[in-house]
Amino acid sequence: MTYDDIDVAVRDGVATIAINRPDNANKLRFQTARELLDAFRTVRETPSTDVVVLTGTGDKFFCIGGEHEELSSLDYSSVMPVIDLYEFIDTMAKPVIAAVNGFAVGGGNVLQVVCDLSVAAPHAVFRQVGPMVGSFDAGYGTWYLEETIGRRRAKEMWYLNRKYSAEQALEMGLVNEIAADPVARAQEIAQTLRQRGPFALGALKTAFSSRHTGVTGQARMAHDLLLTAYRSTREAEEMSRSFEERRAPDRTTFHQ
Repeated sequence: MTYDDIDVAVRDGVATIAINRPDNANKLRFQTARELLDAFRTVRETPSTDVVVLTGTGDKFFCIGGEHEELSSLDYSSVMPVIDLYEFIDTMAKPVIAAVNGFAVGGGNVLQVVCDLSVAAPHAVFRQVGPMVGSFDAGYGTWYLEETIGRRRAKEMWYLNRKYSAEQALEMGLVNEIAADPVARAQEIAQTLRQRGPFALGALKTAFSSRHTGVTGQARMAHDLLLTAYRSTREAEEMSRSFEERRAPDRTTFHQ
């Protein structure tokens, strides 16, 4: 797919995806969300790509949410797939690191919250402005923010709509660390993650996300993780062999 709103670069097993609309504060429009979804799906389906770094083009904006003018013009048959994007980032079995290079506001802050780890530039700013413009996020933007920074802080952020510096974000646990070059630092962390077992990381990520995703998360855990592990056991091998040979299983082989 040819992208208009994002840039994608893959190097040494790490895909760096940048929202490339700096003249529009890297806002999400329908096209942007669709392209991001396509890029993340490609990463998931590419065995040689292990980690994603998500950022924004330029040094001022990570993302400041959706384009309200476009949202008001969309009909219900073409609602922006931003929730699909949040869900995909949260549930794909590969780590996603946010490199917050500037303002992360509204849906942009939610976007970095749903990533697994977050590195902020010293000048990054975090904010939720929903109630100031008659908007809100009663899903990932509240549930995951509360999980990340606590109930009181999350309500403060949503109700009072204050700006938070990178230092404040670090102190409250909204980001993991601050770096002069957040993209470079996120790529370093990505290489560290590539030295870990991908199955183990995928299992951990699924375990974290399944707490909120209900039966979907439970099903993903069973299908992607438990069944994969089960098929590699001696018990599974013997049960399959005995079934094919139409005999009783030899249970003494299960734990050899």
